[in-house]
Amino acid sequence: MALQATTTTFSFSAPTFRSTPRALTSKRRLSITASSSSPGLSSPPLLSLSRSNLKGRAFASDGSTQESPSVVCFGEMLIDFVPTTSGLSLAQAPAFKKAPGGAPANVAVGIARLGGSSAFIGKVGEDEFGYMLANILKENNVNNEGMRFDPGARTALAFVTLTNEGEREFMFYRNPSADMLLEESELDLDLIKQAKIFHYGSISLITEPCKSAHIAAAKAAKEAGVILSYDPNLRLPLWPSADNARDEILSVWDTADIIKISEEEIEFLTKGEDPYDDSVVRKLFHPKLKLLLVTEGPEGCRYYTKDFSGRVHGLKVEVVDTTGAGDAFVAGILSQLACDLSLLQDEERLREALMFANACGALTVKERGAIPALPTKEAVLDALLKAVV
Repeated sequence: MALQATTTTFSFSAPTFRSTPRALTSKRRLSITASSSSPGLSSPPLLSLSRSNLKGRAFASDGSTQESPSVVCFGEMLIDFVPTTSGLSLAQAPAFKKAPGGAPANVAVGIARLGGSSAFIGKVGEDEFGYMLANILKENNVNNEGMRFDPGARTALAFVTLTNEGEREFMFYRNPSADMLLEESELDLDLIKQAKIFHYGSISLITEPCKSAHIAAAKAAKEAGVILSYDPNLRLPLWPSADNARDEILSVWDTADIIKISEEEIEFLTKGEDPYDDSVVRKLFHPKLKLLLVTEGPEGCRYYTKDFSGRVHGLKVEVVDTTGAGDAFVAGILSQLACDLSLLQDEERLREALMFANACGALTVKERGAIPALPTKEAVLDALLKAVV
């Protein structure tokens, strides 16, 4: 596949990413090679589920020998109800599309869909929605052996309001939901310790016992030398107060190796300071942090390390639903880092990986729902190719 001028090469095997570092232009030549045997893209058949064979945890693997997942995602998994018509209130919406979601679960599926290996640790209700979510993880080649079922609490639900531009607001049903009730004793610590990256959000810090489970899981990962990835994913309606949210989100800030935040979250955490001011962003860069990422929607992202910083522009697409875009971005960059953590020291190659991550986020907003919209590696490569034509 050739355009004109200098050569740019993207090469993916497992997920890896190689190209020249700057923004692609229409005058460059693009060559793409994708492995036809990439793992994580096929869907195994559904397994039969029943209350009798679950016994509080997700079904085990099929017995085949598999390597430990590279990225383990911890936190909530739930059902998003997305309106079929944008620009209406929840009461006015004529119908809703049921879609699996929850930021950590979205990231796990996103990584698997890109050809990486991932696992999810969290809790759902011992109900039909919980069984459905467990099956969806399995269908998407996500290891779910760390998933637990609660017989006394329901799987969380979220109703989403979409503006005409695809932006959204949430109304949650969790009083309490099963994800809030995961206990430290239910953690699969071996799964966590064998990972390369342990990813989590802040919703699991809101209430006990899940808060203690979260802290214990992150501590076990840190002690095992696992890279900690943190996306606060601020959802203010779920917190007792804004001050409580800010305090708890920052309480685990200094233990993370990689942090992804949005412009709105910077403004919230700094109590109204300018999120576009690099000196403000640098206040959030703690001494042990390896990478701070700031997502800017269609504009792309900014990146900050101890040694360098910059911006990578995004892809412009028609927006239908922004749900899951940030999670797709996280899946994109973590899938690259899981293959080669030395990207953190190489600005040129980090920019390439972030270009890929931006494309993941852009493709996700073109469809309704989070997990259903997460792209495959082939779709991302195709979008990057079209962006330079």
